[in-house]
Amino acid sequence: MLTVRPARAGDAPDICALMNAVDLVEIGRAETELAEVEADLLHPEMDLERDSWLAFEDGRPVAYACLWCDGDPERIDTDHYALPGHPEAAERLLALMEARALERAREAGAVRAVVHLNLNIAPTTDPAVLTRRGWERVRRYHVMTRPVSVQADPLPEPPAGLTLRDCTDEADRRIAHALHMESFTEHFDHQPRTYEQWLADLGATREDMDWSLVWIANAAGQGDVGVCISKDNRAAMGWVRSLGVRKGARGRGVAGFLLRHAFAVYAARGRDTLGLGVDTRNETGALRLYEAHGMGPHYAVDTWETVLD
Repeated sequence: MLTVRPARAGDAPDICALMNAVDLVEIGRAETELAEVEADLLHPEMDLERDSWLAFEDGRPVAYACLWCDGDPERIDTDHYALPGHPEAAERLLALMEARALERAREAGAVRAVVHLNLNIAPTTDPAVLTRRGWERVRRYHVMTRPVSVQADPLPEPPAGLTLRDCTDEADRRIAHALHMESFTEHFDHQPRTYEQWLADLGATREDMDWSLVWIANAAGQGDVGVCISKDNRAAMGWVRSLGVRKGARGRGVAGFLLRHAFAVYAARGRDTLGLGVDTRNETGALRLYEAHGMGPHYAVDTWETVLD
């Protein structure tokens, strides 16, 4: 028997186990961290009662979905996870998610909802169901990884005139936020976020943040030009959450230096792998940069879109 109810903060272990079961099918190993699920469920902008759904069959969680809005009232982001062999639960949550997305957009004054969903390129959610319901693929992302070691990845020498500092100081955290917002302005699906919203997105409001792993690059004569935001909270690998350089400072080795610095730092911390996600059509050439530094695809994700009115 299929039953559906809103998710609760206490469901985090069950939702994490569900996501990891999906991971095993889609990428061959479990890579979802409980702390990340807990942070999402406790996010200050998440209305669990109205914007999340957990489906059970015979008392077992088999599908989970949620949605949120990062700024533009018509742009709604969603997550959807379903175990193989449970098509009714998967489609029920899709339908609930779509209806709520349009309702939420209209509540915010928009006349339509442009809804995005990121799924593995070979997802447990049936792509044919998405297509039948009016969804289409609009973008592809790669999760890329590279082995790191103390021997292969010593701390790099910075380009002439470039210095790095971490963000253990509050003032530098605000600079990191501003650099991130500016450097990603032209990127696909970028949503402006206030400093407080950005902290919540990072999990920093729950003290789940080591600010010594966030670095600002300063270029002589130009000031602060780049930022690398990384986290060491995944069992599988160290993770670069974002790496951005101001438009006027690109093409001068800043991004490559930040990346090599991350390789060295994580190797020194005992990590053997560093990972990140990249838009394969990124206009700044990020994919080429990462490939040139020895990173290769771990798995790929498609952004699906539907427009509801």
